[in-house]
Amino acid sequence: MSDSSEDRSTVEHLPSQKPALISDELAKIRAMVREHTSKDAKISIEFDGKLRLHVDVRNGEDVKVLAKMLPTLGTGIFHSIEVGATPHHPFFHRVSALIER
Repeated sequence: MSDSSEDRSTVEHLPSQKPALISDELAKIRAMVREHTSKDAKISIEFDGKLRLHVDVRNGEDVKVLAKMLPTLGTGIFHSIEVGATPHHPFFHRVSALIER
């Protein structure tokens, strides 16, 4: 492989951004949800082409409260609420939502 200046000039550079901007935004979203959940709730954010929030709780009553409360947080960034079982954790219930930011 040649190390000429021609080869180096064809490397595409990513636009510069503030460091950890996405991480900071996700941390804010997670903290907002944490304020409204029980201490033992497990909160995760997943990206599979769409940004999704998952909140796993033990108490079935918490599921109903979360499903009603999530759409009201953060000026409505959470939508398409789904309730189901938590994979590989039979004693937890999962509330999931799409995140639009």
